[in-house]
Amino acid sequence: MFAKILQWIRERIDKMLTTQTLKSSMKVDAAISAPMATALQTWCQMYENKATWLSADVKSLNLAAAISSEIARAVTIEMQVKLTGSARADFLTAQLNPVLDKLRQQVEYGIAKGGLMLKPYVVGKQVLVDFVQADQFFPVSFDENGNITACVFADTRQQGTWWYTRLEYHSMEDKGCKVTNRAFKSTVKDNLGNECPLTEVEVWKDLELEATISPLEKPLFAYFRYPQANNIDSTSPLGVSCFARAVSLVEQADRQWSDLLWEFDSGKRALYIDVLAFGKDEDGKPILPNKRLYRTLETGSAEGELFEEWSPNFREQNLLAGLEAILRKVEFACGLAYGTLSNPQTIDKTATELKISRQRSFVTVSDTQKSLEQALEQLLWAMDAWTTLSKLAPAGAYSATYSWDDSIVVDREAMFTQDLRLVTSQIMGRLEFRMRNMGEDEATAKKQLALVEVPETQDVFGQPMKGV
Repeated sequence: MFAKILQWIRERIDKMLTTQTLKSSMKVDAAISAPMATALQTWCQMYENKATWLSADVKSLNLAAAISSEIARAVTIEMQVKLTGSARADFLTAQLNPVLDKLRQQVEYGIAKGGLMLKPYVVGKQVLVDFVQADQFFPVSFDENGNITACVFADTRQQGTWWYTRLEYHSMEDKGCKVTNRAFKSTVKDNLGNECPLTEVEVWKDLELEATISPLEKPLFAYFRYPQANNIDSTSPLGVSCFARAVSLVEQADRQWSDLLWEFDSGKRALYIDVLAFGKDEDGKPILPNKRLYRTLETGSAEGELFEEWSPNFREQNLLAGLEAILRKVEFACGLAYGTLSNPQTIDKTATELKISRQRSFVTVSDTQKSLEQALEQLLWAMDAWTTLSKLAPAGAYSATYSWDDSIVVDREAMFTQDLRLVTSQIMGRLEFRMRNMGEDEATAKKQLALVEVPETQDVFGQPMKGV
C-alpha cells in the first residue's frame, strides 16, 4: 500500500510545472539554475505571506509585499509616456493606455519576483498585453547581451472541475519567430496533468499548434528585469527580487515582531484566586466571571492565601529597539532610505547622512525606472510589429518620450526658494526659473513670461531687483 502511495506522489511531482516537466513536455531545457529556481520559490512565498518560517508562534510583518509596493509606487507615481509622430503613434497610444493603467500593480509583481514579461497579442482590431509573472515563464536561451531570445510561457485557467495549462514556446529562428502551443489538463491546480486539444478551452480554440511569424529580428515579448546584481547566480541574466539580499533579515524581523506580540500577550494582568472563592457549575468546575482576568489557584486549605496578583513588567522598549535595528538593516539591504519601514522619529542623522540615505532610495528608483523604460521600448516595438502584421493601422513612425517623478530626492520647495533667491540676485534668469520650477519647455516659458509682462528690473513677483 505504501509503495503505491509513494508511486502516486512521484507521478504528481513529475507532472508539476517545473524545469524537468518542461523538458519532457516541450522538448526544451529551461535556462534557469537550481539555486535560482529555489530562490524564486522563496520570493514568491514571502510575497504571498507564506514564508516557510511562519507558524502559529511566528507572525508576519508582511515586509516583502510592503517593500515591493513602496518601490513600485515610487517608480510609477508620476510616470507618463507620450507617443507622437503619426497616425500609427495615435493607434499605439490607444493600445498602450490600458497597459499603463495596470502598470503599477504589475511592476510590483516584477519587483517582488525579480522580473516580469509583457507579451502583446492581437484580438480583433486591438493589441492587448499579457503580464506574465516570473514564476509563470521559463527562459530557454539568451543572446550575447543577456536578452531572452527564447521562452516558454504558462497560461493556467479553470474550467469546471478541470485546470487547464497552455505552454506557449517562442523561439527566434532564421525565418522569424516560431510559436508553438501545447495544452494540458488536470484536476489539481499547479499540476500539468495530461495533454489535451487546445479546442477544449474556448479562448484557445483558434490558436495554431505551430506558426512562424516573419519577418522579425526580435522576439514579440518584453522583459522587465529588476536592476539589481544577481547574487544568487552571477552567471544568469535573470533579475532577482528587491528583497533577495534581505531574506534572513525579514525572517529576523518577523521573529522579533512575534516576540513583541508574545510579550504583550503573556504579560497580561491576571488574578490567581483560590477555587474556594468561586461557585461551581454542574460539572464541578469553577465559574470564572472573566476568563481573561481570573485564574484558579489551588491552595488546598481555606486558611491559605485566597489570591495572588500577576502584573509583570513589560520589556516592549527593548524589543521595539531591536525591531527598529533590524528594519534599518532591511532598508539598507533593499536600497531604501532609513525611515521607509522603520520609525523615522527614532533616526538621529546629520544632514549628510540624510542626503546619503535619500540618495540610496533615489538610485534604486532611478535604476528601476530605466529598466522599465527599456522594457516598454521593447513592448512598443512588439506592439508595432503586431500592428503591421495584422494591418491594424496605417504605416508610420512613432517617437516615445518618458517622464518620471524626481521628488524622492529633490525637495521642490527648497529648490523653488533657492532659485527665487538666484533670480532676485540676478544670477538666474526668469526664463530658466520657469523652466526648472514650472516644468515648462522654452517656448511655453517664453509665452508665459510675455503674458506676465514684468520689466527686467523686477523679479517674478514684480518686486524691484536688487542693485537696479
